[in-house]
Amino acid sequence: MLPRDPRPRSAIPAQLLAFLTVAALVAGLSACSAPDPGGRGQASRPARHERTDQARPGLAARDRTGVPVDPARFSRGACRLFPPLRGHRRLTVFLDAGHGGPDPGAVGVTSSGRAVAEARETLHVVVDATALLRGEGFTVVVSRTGAGPVARPGPGDMSGHLFTADGVRDDIAARDLCANRAHANVLVGVYYNSGVAGAAGCITAYDPARPFAAASRRLAGLLQSAVLGAMNRRGWKIPDAGVASDTGLGSAVTAADAAYGHLMLLGPAKRGYFTTPSLMPGAVIEPLFLTDPFEASIAASRRGQQVIATALAGAIEQYFAA
Repeated sequence: MLPRDPRPRSAIPAQLLAFLTVAALVAGLSACSAPDPGGRGQASRPARHERTDQARPGLAARDRTGVPVDPARFSRGACRLFPPLRGHRRLTVFLDAGHGGPDPGAVGVTSSGRAVAEARETLHVVVDATALLRGEGFTVVVSRTGAGPVARPGPGDMSGHLFTADGVRDDIAARDLCANRAHANVLVGVYYNSGVAGAAGCITAYDPARPFAAASRRLAGLLQSAVLGAMNRRGWKIPDAGVASDTGLGSAVTAADAAYGHLMLLGPAKRGYFTTPSLMPGAVIEPLFLTDPFEASIAASRRGQQVIATALAGAIEQYFAA
């Protein structure tokens, strides 16, 4: 569980213990699983081969190699830059696929009981959104291109195969550092939510304490409207949790995490705790709850992933068009 990680209303304080079994769960996931029957919006559930608003990006567009921004500082496959595929807007978008490596993030099951891990599903969305944005002339920098962490773990960052609290903080801080090193114009974090039985919905967070708070708030509003609208036009009936301040959101592992009071990906520096905050407007979206089987089924489906990615890319383009 992350300190002030993008997981509002989390109700899984024991997730650090669950990390011991997540590797086995993730190994059984299908890369292209389809949603399961049942649940709200059943008549309009996504089908595995159903077309989306936009054709699936070609293999060239979905290249996961990219150009390393600072290979000496980040893990292999992390902090990679992808140039535009056509045109050149001279704008750089930073996309963060939440969690990764020793941190699988939220864990849930689909309606048929298949395991879903947040780190895997966020990466699918970011890969698709990257291809779409590159096709529209944007440079895209991503926090990670594979299953590994972003930061190179240092002393005190690991306990066995798991992150310590310091390791979790260092890995999140590395994402901000990547965005800054790449001189990104905007930051978007893609995460999923977890909660008590019955918790569901889409929420987008921004930090009101930053000097660019107004721009972050506008970005968050565009992301929330676009993604929620795209999902519910399919009849999925995802609740609208709105746009929220990141103050007090997320989960705290230590007392220092709780005292910080922000999502590290979006929040300000704090002496003795966090020194590399992001330097550009940003927002974190959590489109679905993985602890809700219906929503987990969407998150784990190719149809759901592409619907979310297409809406994200459209919202980012709209942000820069204003």
